[in-house]
Amino acid sequence: MTPWAHLPALPIVLPLVTGAALLLFPESQRRVRESIALLSTLAQLAVALGLMWLTTDAVPHVWHQGIGVYPISAWPAPYGIVLVVDRLSALMVALSAILALPALLYSVARWERVGVHYLPLSQFLLMGLNGAFLTGDLFNLFVFFEVLLAASYGLMLHGSGPARVKAGLQYIVVNLVASLLFLTGLALIYGIAGTLNMADLSVRWSTIAATDRGLFDAGVAIMAIAFLVKAGTWPLNFWLPPAYAAAGAPVAAVFSIMTKVGVYAVLRLSVLLGDAAAPAPLAGEWLYYGGLATLVFGIVGLVGSQQLSRLIGFVVIVSSGTLLAAVGSGAQNLTAPALFYMVSSVLATGAFFMLNGMTERTRTGSVTDMADVAPMPAVSYRAFDIDEPGDSYSREEEVGVAIPAAMAFLGLAFVFCVLLVTGLPPLSGFVGKFALLSSIVQAMNTGELPPTSWALLVAVLAGGLAGLIALSRIGIRLFWSSTERTTPRLRFIEAGPVAFLLLLTMALTAYAGPMMNYLQSAAQTLHDPQMYIEAVLAQPAAAVGLP
Repeated sequence: MTPWAHLPALPIVLPLVTGAALLLFPESQRRVRESIALLSTLAQLAVALGLMWLTTDAVPHVWHQGIGVYPISAWPAPYGIVLVVDRLSALMVALSAILALPALLYSVARWERVGVHYLPLSQFLLMGLNGAFLTGDLFNLFVFFEVLLAASYGLMLHGSGPARVKAGLQYIVVNLVASLLFLTGLALIYGIAGTLNMADLSVRWSTIAATDRGLFDAGVAIMAIAFLVKAGTWPLNFWLPPAYAAAGAPVAAVFSIMTKVGVYAVLRLSVLLGDAAAPAPLAGEWLYYGGLATLVFGIVGLVGSQQLSRLIGFVVIVSSGTLLAAVGSGAQNLTAPALFYMVSSVLATGAFFMLNGMTERTRTGSVTDMADVAPMPAVSYRAFDIDEPGDSYSREEEVGVAIPAAMAFLGLAFVFCVLLVTGLPPLSGFVGKFALLSSIVQAMNTGELPPTSWALLVAVLAGGLAGLIALSRIGIRLFWSSTERTTPRLRFIEAGPVAFLLLLTMALTAYAGPMMNYLQSAAQTLHDPQMYIEAVLAQPAAAVGLP
């Protein structure tokens, strides 16, 4: 048995076992629980980086064409459930772990203690995310969606508070309706095609009889609507800004990647079903105009937002709209720049949400008194018999050592986040946007994109300008014009995770060339569905070293 045979299953097994084990420890044993969660997340990151390495050309003899297939219980596809690792799925698993690790450290300072089962829920959320990226089966995609959503419901309501409960219930209802649509679409697809394995479905769907094609297309359309809800596509994204604004800072940071699960599912299935030939709304034209509408909606939200937490939520919507429009454009040379932009955006918004959790404390009074800055309460401490920070809350109960020059750190980190999300030089946000814009121009010059693609070019530029205006306005109010500002005591364990994510974006800028080469290989593998199909369907269980 090869040493890497079971590696694709570890990103799912590790958080599952860890989450279950954490439930056995009482809440009073915080240090033990936090250590277990931290070690598990570090192990998941190491495994994810190992998967990325195994999909590269550096180890060509491990997996055929860099695609690993793990048949559960040694049953080969399409008869059994398989996990599939290629460059794109490995990248998404690694991005989830990279985001989860600083969010976990950040939560240790105070957030983990304002509610119950925070650590197990965060592990189950990672299990659902990793499973959604690795599964090769649509039904198991639904299962992992439900796992991550069930965990996100608890994390969304973590800390209680009326505003959080209101936004959380809306979030839950919308996602339950989306899950019902997902399941209905799966039933229709399976009833017509007789399979839910994505590789097998890619082979069978073109041979479906004309009399059954309408019902199959309806099933795909219903399922795709569920994907678009989760991707934050207009007009199905009304729930996102209030939900992300109400969530705790580390929770919202991890939620930054949840919309990308929907984008990933749309991208994966649309390519396997033939891009422009795929049933609506997975077809290119539908995705393109849906992405443009989402991008425009996000721009309007950016300009109109007065609270930083809601504004970051609209930044997430802008990034989703940009990705969907790039995917729906039909130009394959846009995929790699769009993925680079996605990685930078996820890291930046994750850092921004955690930074927002600290900037809220620069205002005098309790967190819940800051109606002009963040009407959604950051946390309801009294629900768990803990005093509010602005009252008699003991700062000694916070974990970690306070950092000097707190306001200088907050201001500098705010500037870095603004540069990243608006795409200004010299950080990775600029590299991603510049690569995307230049690819659009190149595709238009070669005729791969129609002249109307200027709309996407203008919308991407307008999104950066709108973000710069809105964030500059809020930054001035937070750091310069406020007369009721106090210097908070920031802890290294809070500032460190934000600095870590920002340093990663700097590293992404410095090593943009190697990263872009990896992403171009990922895009090439993605847009050659035959490689995926052959790896999944033509590889028996014994070929991956299983007994």
